[in-house]
Amino acid sequence: MRHVAISLSSSTVYFKLICVAMMWGGTFIAGRIVAAELSPTLSALLRFGIAAILLVIILLKSTGGFPNLAAQQHVYAILMGLTGVFAYNLFFFAALSRIEAGRTALFVSLSPILTILIMRIFFQERLRIINYVGACLALVGTLMVVSKGDFFAAFDQAFGAGEMMMCGAVFSWVIYTICFKQTRAPALTMTTYSVLWGTGFLLFDAWPELRSSGLMDISLCSWLSILYLGAFGTVLAFIWYAQAIHSIGASRTIIFNNLVPVFAVLLAFLILNEPITWSMLMGGSLSFIGVILTNKQEK
Repeated sequence: MRHVAISLSSSTVYFKLICVAMMWGGTFIAGRIVAAELSPTLSALLRFGIAAILLVIILLKSTGGFPNLAAQQHVYAILMGLTGVFAYNLFFFAALSRIEAGRTALFVSLSPILTILIMRIFFQERLRIINYVGACLALVGTLMVVSKGDFFAAFDQAFGAGEMMMCGAVFSWVIYTICFKQTRAPALTMTTYSVLWGTGFLLFDAWPELRSSGLMDISLCSWLSILYLGAFGTVLAFIWYAQAIHSIGASRTIIFNNLVPVFAVLLAFLILNEPITWSMLMGGSLSFIGVILTNKQEK
């Protein structure tokens, strides 16, 4: 019975992470819509302002108040808010306003490999050889999806400001993921505290622009996109992502990020009628196989 319980629990974690990848795939489409109308700072502030309100409501209903954190956990919450919320989203929206969504996804696919290396070198989070093979296979599959089968064309483009922004976003998210791994507080609690800190940083940065901007002039399409980014791309996805880090580790969790571009392409096909090529289908299949192999554990 204990073995069955563990299997069911693991299956639930993996299902949630697939849903997280799908929700984050949708953020590329929603982010492009918002970035076309609003600045990176204001876009991020509205997204996390909505997320912060929802998280506080959920936390208060779940615990009846704000749980106390140890001093070290507060430090991690501040660092997570500074990197995963403040820095990542400024970089992300700034990149989307400069380069196409597919190219930003190319850089997102590099974060799992970077995290796995850091966790192995500095935190002794060990994986088996088959897990490392899976991580490499997932990366190759993702690159195939993003580049549409033309690897050289994807890397042959000039490295400009947009690409620099995405490098900053990748490093910010890696730091956020590793910090979460070091905490021992519940996922909902740490997510709420980190989002509140990050929203505070965003508010401080965006205050001059917020005072002079006309929020009522924002289009309905952008507001719906912001609501999606806040409720699904942040609240639900961040909580499930955090739960998975505590459950299966940072390396096995972040490898699911390789599925984000796959879902971004699939959603673009379903919503925007963008074509899907054979290379995208093959790359998506390789990504899924790679994710499965990375999470394969000894019996």
